[in-house]
Amino acid sequence: MTSTTSTPADADRALKARHRAMWASGDYPSLATDLLLDLGPIVVTAAGVRPGDRVLDVAAGTGNVAIAAAEAGAAVVASDLTPELFEAGRARAAERGVELEWREADAEALPFSDGEFDVVVSCIGVMFAPHHQRAADELVRVCRAGGRIALLSWTPEGFIGQMFATMKPYAPPPPPGAQPPPLWGSEQHVRELLGDRVTDVVVERRTLPVDLFATPEAFRDYFKARYGPTIAVYKALADEPDRAAALDADLADLVRRSARDGALEWEYLLLTAVRRPEVPSPR
Repeated sequence: MTSTTSTPADADRALKARHRAMWASGDYPSLATDLLLDLGPIVVTAAGVRPGDRVLDVAAGTGNVAIAAAEAGAAVVASDLTPELFEAGRARAAERGVELEWREADAEALPFSDGEFDVVVSCIGVMFAPHHQRAADELVRVCRAGGRIALLSWTPEGFIGQMFATMKPYAPPPPPGAQPPPLWGSEQHVRELLGDRVTDVVVERRTLPVDLFATPEAFRDYFKARYGPTIAVYKALADEPDRAAALDADLADLVRRSARDGALEWEYLLLTAVRRPEVPSPR
């Protein structure tokens, strides 16, 4: 009789498989089209993407930023753990008349060489990698010395951060070592992740206006049907109808408290930095 022992590598593969399945559930491409298209050009402008730049979009999803970077004349690689999202991205790129490379990749173990890219970006993407320091180390590693990094993340205090806080009591406990995604929306946290490997850090808090939803319940039901993290929490409550009903009420109440004249403002942190030039080795 033989026994099998799970290793940390096995646990990590299982975690990433769950993440991939979560983002492939629902209909994230339609959500990105309905709500998030304006964010792509914002990141591209902040990163100073120029014709001829080699750009990596980490956790690119359907390519919101990647496609905008390609339109700016850059040579772009869109990478994501969930390649099921690429079909919608390829279709939109074709509609826009641009070409780019789509590559399945784990943000915590990017399959690219050190310093391979002039610009490394992520828009509400890398923030969902469970191990923040690993992901930050990879962002810096693949950016060339003197290259630019641009990150856009939902803040903990903003609406989406508060939505995650609302869902947390109903969700299964996170695996050991996993950190909450909205921490990437904390300036101090991201500065600590990047450390002294970057310079010229510029940080702004901005908001994305959202007026798609006529009622709080419409927002809740839209996210229950399309957004992987919300779908995952409700799936975990499948045998607990009372708790699912309580979450229904809490999400609708969050929208009710947050809306102003029927519209929401989703706060995000936009951070740009320059990869610190390498210090020459002493002769």
